[in-house]
Amino acid sequence: MPQSSRKAIAELIMQNLPRDLLLGIEEGLNVGAARALSAAKGMHTGHVKHAVGQMRSFHMNETFNDALIAGGANPTPIKGNSLVIGRSGMLTLSRFNVSARTWNNGRRSAMRRQLAQANQAIEQLVQPGLFSPMPITEATVFFVASFSGSMSFEPEAPQTIYIAVPDKNMKSWIFQEPLDSFCSRYFEGESTVQPDMAQPKLKPAVAAETRKNQS
Repeated sequence: MPQSSRKAIAELIMQNLPRDLLLGIEEGLNVGAARALSAAKGMHTGHVKHAVGQMRSFHMNETFNDALIAGGANPTPIKGNSLVIGRSGMLTLSRFNVSARTWNNGRRSAMRRQLAQANQAIEQLVQPGLFSPMPITEATVFFVASFSGSMSFEPEAPQTIYIAVPDKNMKSWIFQEPLDSFCSRYFEGESTVQPDMAQPKLKPAVAAETRKNQS
C-alpha cells in the first residue's frame, strides 16, 4: 500500500479515536487475556487449550467493554456470544482473536462481515475509483489480538495487538498496524516535549506525617 494511503487512513482513525481510548483498549485486552489463562488453570490437558480460547473470548470481551465505557465509546451490552461493538466519531469498533496470525478467523462471523461493509467508501483511499469520490461518513476498525497458538509459549498475553481496517468484504486488510506503533503516530511532527506543568501534592495525611518528621 502506498505510504500516502496508509497515512490518509491513519489520520482518519486518529481524528475519530482518542489516543487514551486506544491505550485503554490495549491494556484491557492484555488484562482480559491474563484473566482467561488464570480461569482455565486446573483444566485437564486435553481441555485446557480449548478452555483458554473460550475464556479469552469472555474475559477479553468484558475488558474491551470496560475500556470502551471508560473512553466514552458507548459499547453494546454484553450478551452471550454477541460481539461487543463500540462507536467513536464515525468509527465502529470491534475485536477478535487470532492464533499465529490466522486472520481469516475474523471472517467466520456474519456480524463482523456485516460491520465491514461500512468500509466501502474508505477503500477509495487505497484504490481510487473511476467515478466521483464517495464521502466517507463511516468505517469499521477491528482490534486483533494475535496469540502464539501454543500453550507453552506466551499463552498469558497476545504477542501483538493490531488495529486493522478490512475491505468491505472482509477478504483482505487495507490497513493494519501494531497498536503500540500506531499510538506513537499521535506524537509525529511534535518538535518539542510539552513541559509537565503538574504540581504533585501529597495527600493530607501524608503531608502531615512529613511535616511531623521534619520538625
